[in-house]
Amino acid sequence: MDNAIYATLTRQSGLMNEMRVVANNIANVNTTGFRREGVIFAEYLSSVGDRGKTLSMAHARGRLIDLRQGVLTQTNGNFDLAIEGQGFFLVETPEGNRLTRNGAFMPSPEGELMTADGFRLLDEGQAPIVIPAGASSVKVGQDGTLSANGLEFGRIGVFAPAGDAQITHHGGTIFATELPPEVIENPQIRQGFLEESNVDPVFEITRMIEVQRAYELGQSFLDREDQRIRNAISAMSS
Repeated sequence: MDNAIYATLTRQSGLMNEMRVVANNIANVNTTGFRREGVIFAEYLSSVGDRGKTLSMAHARGRLIDLRQGVLTQTNGNFDLAIEGQGFFLVETPEGNRLTRNGAFMPSPEGELMTADGFRLLDEGQAPIVIPAGASSVKVGQDGTLSANGLEFGRIGVFAPAGDAQITHHGGTIFATELPPEVIENPQIRQGFLEESNVDPVFEITRMIEVQRAYELGQSFLDREDQRIRNAISAMSS
């Protein structure tokens, strides 16, 4: 029966991991550009002898990123940008260039467009975007073209993972890809809008209750098994 305990422990570990992910989703329900995550449960088979027998255990370390678009909210902010449809903004971080859907940008004292964390927004050539000195107003076209005082001076890059490359979450609203991302030729950018988190709070709270109940059932089974083993040891010792 020890095998049943091991199998249950792996399931409990996976449920704890899922609970952390669900809690993080709920905590970021109001985070601009946040992408909901889920846990991928898989079956792991371990050999338990030389007769070809195996023990089935849970494996829940993989994460699935939900790329569905969130609601676009109008802010009228001059440097608030939202991507309609597929694609990501590309920003420069100390760990390298990263993807994000959080379009809340602001100019630095040097005129560079940056995120709230100080990451520079990059253009389609992956160079920093600099607002010309003395620009009274900046317009962003639907294709990302930037213009000030009626003159174009750059184009915001919108990128997508190359081919079947997977994206990984690097915290907050920042993502990385296995391969360098590719430019999307005809992006849809809306100036004066921000994309809300795509987390559905009702679904996440419901899922949290389900995970908690499943964990409690597993814990109840482990408690009964522990008591059964204690009783067996006590009977053999008497």
